[in-house]
Amino acid sequence: MHSRLRAGWGVRLGAFGALVFLHFPLLIIILYAFTTEEASFRFPPPGLTTQWIGELFNREDFWRALGLSLQVAVIATLLALILGTLIALALARANFFGRDSISLLVILPIALPGIVSGIALRSAVSILGVPFSTWTIILGHATFCIVTVYNNVVARLRRTAHSQVEASMDLGASSFQTFRYIILPNITTALVAGGMLAFALSFDEVIVTTFTAGNQQTLPIWIFSQLTRPRDRPVTNVAALFVIAVTFIPIILAHQLTRDRRD
Repeated sequence: MHSRLRAGWGVRLGAFGALVFLHFPLLIIILYAFTTEEASFRFPPPGLTTQWIGELFNREDFWRALGLSLQVAVIATLLALILGTLIALALARANFFGRDSISLLVILPIALPGIVSGIALRSAVSILGVPFSTWTIILGHATFCIVTVYNNVVARLRRTAHSQVEASMDLGASSFQTFRYIILPNITTALVAGGMLAFALSFDEVIVTTFTAGNQQTLPIWIFSQLTRPRDRPVTNVAALFVIAVTFIPIILAHQLTRDRRD
């Protein structure tokens, strides 16, 4: 009994240590977003202020970068919802030669290192002679956003009784009616969760964006470019805090939507 108790506390301490290791840098960003000094990282900070929030909101380049990030994330999410759902519907219950290989190819973009995907996308765009623009960023983001939607939808379809679909078809419903009244209500929360995760991934993506963007700057790229300006560090930290808030909310909501109802 004592060994079990010690093992339990050991697991808890290990989990707590991992959480501290993962989230301590975020706490540093939050703290130094409100420091009174521009280029200093003294600890503890000499004072706290909210003036950097006002300075950030007065920066036109920040609003341009934010608008581009929102535009890219929304369109990439919509593409991911459409394509990811169609792929999931095609692969969830069908049994044909090469199904596992197709599923692997769908998941591969998010499994590969971002720099590999970025180089591959940049090479493809250059070979095709397509000018780098907002649309190349969107297509680059859609390649890995599709995976989050696909994983959520295919998991939900596998947990849904196929007898409902069979009963609908036996009663004379068309394929569209079956999808609208039987399948869609069952996968709605999975679609919402997958869309939220896709939006969060797209909004704060840096590596693929670097390779697929032309002269445009999304918000993460703008933050990265600000790191070479020491006097803008508090403003950069406020922008990073804004990104954390925007991505944190959809991730939490997606987690709640995909929890097992028995929990």
